[in-house]
Amino acid sequence: MKIRLAIQQRVIPAYRAPFLELLAKQPEIELGVIAGAPQPGEMIKIVDQLEGVDYQFTKNIHLLHGKFYFCLQPQFPAWVKNWQPDVLIVEANPRYRSTPSAQRWMKSQKKPVIGWGLGVPQSSRPVFFIRNYARTQFLKSFNSLIAYSKRGAQGYIQAGFDPKKVYVAMNATAASPTNPPPNRLIWHSDYTPILLYVGRLQPRKRLDALISVCSQLPEKMQPDLWIVGDGAIRSELESLAAKTYPKTKFWGETFGEELDSIFNQADLFVLPGTGGLAVQQAMAHALPVIVAEGDGTQSDLVTDENGWNISPNDSQALMDAISSALSSPEKLRQKGLAAYQTVKTRVNIDQMVSVFLNASLDAYTRGNRQ
Repeated sequence: MKIRLAIQQRVIPAYRAPFLELLAKQPEIELGVIAGAPQPGEMIKIVDQLEGVDYQFTKNIHLLHGKFYFCLQPQFPAWVKNWQPDVLIVEANPRYRSTPSAQRWMKSQKKPVIGWGLGVPQSSRPVFFIRNYARTQFLKSFNSLIAYSKRGAQGYIQAGFDPKKVYVAMNATAASPTNPPPNRLIWHSDYTPILLYVGRLQPRKRLDALISVCSQLPEKMQPDLWIVGDGAIRSELESLAAKTYPKTKFWGETFGEELDSIFNQADLFVLPGTGGLAVQQAMAHALPVIVAEGDGTQSDLVTDENGWNISPNDSQALMDAISSALSSPEKLRQKGLAAYQTVKTRVNIDQMVSVFLNASLDAYTRGNRQ
């Protein structure tokens, strides 16, 4: 007998589709998903269909902005009642104000609801006491929780949630690589290494800082800087690079075999700002990575063995990491192979599906005992 598993998301970004489609292929479940459209300025590419999934595109009502933001999905509670899931997984975000109604209906049917989120942001300042208390009470409405990272899971546990009902599904965007890692040689003094960035060209990516840092490296250490992607500030970055670091090459948006070739030619991947979905793709090509740590999801992925985690908005830390990487080619190659093993064995959508499936089956077996 299959269980009916429903998943609610505010939006389904394109990078999340492979995970959901793989989850839908599991013989133990039937999968239904409900989600809507992002805000106009978010620049999130969404999908309009999911293979093997009963996908309901719904209306999102976005209210206010920033820390005052709320989202309504008016059709969500009715969809849950109509779809009749055995288990419901929702984003564990109290700003999504249609979720409690769906939770109440599931509870009335003695069916479990699982929360999925980043963890619990804590603050010791008195002004945040009420907010932290309210968030803790919100979490208690779930039967179990799935965290994106070990740090997030620890936050849920510290907030008082039963550790036995907290699962970690490390945020993955790609399947386990099937090709062997590229055979990169250890370079000598006459070689110019290639430093690679892949992603949107936006201010928060701090590519201006990356260009500046490269220009300040000792001349013999300066790499070729390859920037793949497009965005609103491309012309500004091209102008900056032409003036300060002409060893920069802008590839524009690149996909498929050409992008694979670029990854295979590079020596080091750098993500100097927030966000970034290409980190795992880089690691699947055996590239060591430098990432600016943000919400904790990168800390499980990037370690001292396979790369460098640096503080966000810290140009000196970025320079130190790049200098360290380029000063030891042999160590860089070792980190690259470790990066490949990380996404091969630990952080991939196959592992993520396994956690979601186990959490759902566990919740279904326990039933709604709250």
